[in-house]
Amino acid sequence: MFNLFKKKAVKSDTQKKVPQHIAFICDGNRRWAEKRGLPPLMGHRAGIRNFENFGDWFIGHGVSTITFYIFSTENWNRTKEEVDFLMDLFYTELKKNMKHAMQKNLRYRVVGSREKLPKKLANLCDELEEVSKENTGGTIVFALNYGGQDEIIRAVNAAIENGEPVDKDTFETFMDTGDLLPVDLMVRTSNENRISNFLLWKLAYAELLFIPEHWPDLVKSKRLWQHVLDEYQKRDRRFGGGKKKNYSGKK
Repeated sequence: MFNLFKKKAVKSDTQKKVPQHIAFICDGNRRWAEKRGLPPLMGHRAGIRNFENFGDWFIGHGVSTITFYIFSTENWNRTKEEVDFLMDLFYTELKKNMKHAMQKNLRYRVVGSREKLPKKLANLCDELEEVSKENTGGTIVFALNYGGQDEIIRAVNAAIENGEPVDKDTFETFMDTGDLLPVDLMVRTSNENRISNFLLWKLAYAELLFIPEHWPDLVKSKRLWQHVLDEYQKRDRRFGGGKKKNYSGKK
């Protein structure tokens, strides 16, 4: 007998569309702090506090690469006090990430120019990449002293110096992000609706999601983490191909 109350089949997590590379523009740290009557720099500390749990959750739900935009080539224009605070904060966080990388079998990458970074931070970036390069559990990427235009210009100059014609694939080998997957979904927090010179090459066909919450709110909320994946489920990615239709009208 037909069961009128038979449950509708639900897709398993493995059947759902999962973005393989999510890139986050981590915006609104200072606004988050000011809203709570805290010194603006405390927003940066709150924004970086839960990175590891955040990354673990998304990788546990099938995402293979996560990139965080944490300091742009333009951020050097901020006050010396703020820049120095951030450089010390990044150094402390990357030290923690070294242990996390080995515990969770994660590969860490730090993309962007090492120029202008404090020497001890630049050396730590290299060390973190080296010790984790063979790990296979997922990839965590920090875009630090990174600018999309800067990356492309440096890649163009490297290709010219190499002296051989390039196509799309060979050009990518000269880029900081050349070994990374294309971005499937870019998320920006704090009601800012720009890409701000972020991963210009890798964002070519990315879905974009702009949310009102400030970064420290997103990084600690599993409800919002699930919202990010749910939003991606709704997107229809066609990569310029369009849906199949009978344009000629012929039967």
